[in-house]
Amino acid sequence: MDLQSEWPKIRRHFNRSFRSSFHVSIGSVDADSNPTVTPIGSLFLNENLTGFYFEKYPSKLPEHSNDNRNVCVLAVNSSLWFWIKSLYRGRFKIHPAIKLYGKLGERREATGIEISRLNRRMRATRGLRGNKYLWGDMKYIREITFSKGEKINLGEMTKQL
Repeated sequence: MDLQSEWPKIRRHFNRSFRSSFHVSIGSVDADSNPTVTPIGSLFLNENLTGFYFEKYPSKLPEHSNDNRNVCVLAVNSSLWFWIKSLYRGRFKIHPAIKLYGKLGERREATGIEISRLNRRMRATRGLRGNKYLWGDMKYIREITFSKGEKINLGEMTKQL
């Protein structure tokens, strides 16, 4: 998968995936080479093969980044309608999941633009009490620079893609 040429499609896929499951999964490895997966509800992809997530709740990712900055991000389109239509047709029109491989950057304070992107994404829940608890005090982000992508294949269902 060529990241440079397919980046706009990848970004659309990640947006669809977030809308259907409200998170992506980020895999990392600890100092003892034990893998772990962290659900992240605040990943954003930029236009230049990079992304960032707000680092308020994750504890293992920052800890693992001290020894190994490599990560794998999995985004699955979990939309029930997408799956029903695909199962009815016997094929997917687009890939149901994409993995991106990259390296974590340093933790830093979020810019106003990054905070506004988070606020825009969470706008639908703005009036709910849980919105304030979960996303009301997001101050720090961690960037990810992506180097490789992989479309998930599901046999006959994705053969023509």
